[in-house]
Amino acid sequence: MMEQLEDNLYLKQYVRNHPDNKMAWYLLGKQYLQLDKTAKANYCFIQAGEIYEAFERKPHPLAESPQEMLEEWNRQQRKKRTIRRAIMGAISLVLLLMVMPSNASQLADLAAAEANAIIDAPIDPTFGVVLTDKGERNPIGSAWEELLSWSKRPSEAAVVKLEEQEGWRKWTGNRKLLMSVEQQSDYVPMEVKMLDGGVCSCKPTDASTVKTKFMAWSEQQEVRWTLASAIYQYKRMNEKWPEKLDDLIKPYPNNVLAGDASGMKEMFKPLVAAMKTDQSGTKPPAQQQKDEGEKPQTDSSQRQSKFLQSNSDQLAGGVDETWRKPLEIVVDKSTHRLAVVSGDIIVRSFKVGLGGDKTPEGSFYISEKVKNPNGRDNGQFGSRGMTLSSTLYAIHGTDEPDSLGQDESLGCIRMGKQDVEELFDLVPMGTVVKIKNGTLPSEISESKERFKLNPSQDETNPGKVYHWLG
Repeated sequence: MMEQLEDNLYLKQYVRNHPDNKMAWYLLGKQYLQLDKTAKANYCFIQAGEIYEAFERKPHPLAESPQEMLEEWNRQQRKKRTIRRAIMGAISLVLLLMVMPSNASQLADLAAAEANAIIDAPIDPTFGVVLTDKGERNPIGSAWEELLSWSKRPSEAAVVKLEEQEGWRKWTGNRKLLMSVEQQSDYVPMEVKMLDGGVCSCKPTDASTVKTKFMAWSEQQEVRWTLASAIYQYKRMNEKWPEKLDDLIKPYPNNVLAGDASGMKEMFKPLVAAMKTDQSGTKPPAQQQKDEGEKPQTDSSQRQSKFLQSNSDQLAGGVDETWRKPLEIVVDKSTHRLAVVSGDIIVRSFKVGLGGDKTPEGSFYISEKVKNPNGRDNGQFGSRGMTLSSTLYAIHGTDEPDSLGQDESLGCIRMGKQDVEELFDLVPMGTVVKIKNGTLPSEISESKERFKLNPSQDETNPGKVYHWLG
């Protein structure tokens, strides 16, 4: 029995350090079976997946019914928590009987504090999110693998599925909360709640609290996307890292960012520290434009795929590498849509006016950002303008709103006032702009709340008369 316990402790430590090792999960499950701990054994066997099936020559009976497994797992957790509190209470009582009466009250308080510290010690008081992959058929199984692979788990995490359309995931579309996981202490295992009956054939747990936390996380994620993209572009343009947030928020023409937002200052140093671990993909925008014009989109995506891969705990509370990429702009001439994307996620989508064949296809980058390019916010080019690759083409506002959705410009990309102002704040200078024909859904992906930064610098350029192609 002593050897079994030692082996069990070794395997527990091993799977904690190597959560992707399915054979270790299987062996740990066999150990739990020998110790008559069926619930824990079943949990391990579920993690073992195909290894269990290969050795047992059959699928695990709970593999198709995760809810039953989870309910039993949660029951065992609550039982364990109660037993631990009872043990700590007994220890406190014994200690009380061994000391002088005058010290009894102080010792009781100390014992209670130590017991609570052991039970309630936080892992990481953050809220994390796993976004399911596009077209994922087994989202719960994949989410488990993601959650168990985190080196530093947040105290609570949610698994979320974004609405999909024509090969894209839509950030502002319908979102399904599938599952939540809570782990308040290293001494208490995860407590899992199924939030969507469609993935478990069960009565789901109320998701209102998790939804509130997810919405707050979503707002911060948009700020994080913009800030991380600005840091990334600053490094490409200047061949050095920004030392402080103010390096990104400067007057025209060095206005990489249009302002700051709540939480941005706190995010800055952790983001820079994480991004310094990856030195690849730091060519200046002009070279970036040349390379991306010569290569298909897949190559560009692969080259940028390392963006924010490292230190994911500091960045977004999750480890889905496919959606932590620099923001890009995609313009679809066939649907008259402009989208801000990260990987295969459409963060925002807007209706735009174009110039038909006069609007060139290809890869560009935002080389200039200016407010009120006509000296006022209601001129020919509206209240915001973004020059493309130092050419006469630009993304700008318009004083002809009826031209949106039409081919009436001389080649530029026209936007509505609120849309162009949101885009101006959302994407930093240096952002890649890809103009194509037939790539975006025709449906607009609107957000209930506009993304907006707090301006602090003069981003106008009154000394220049702009002659974009309108």
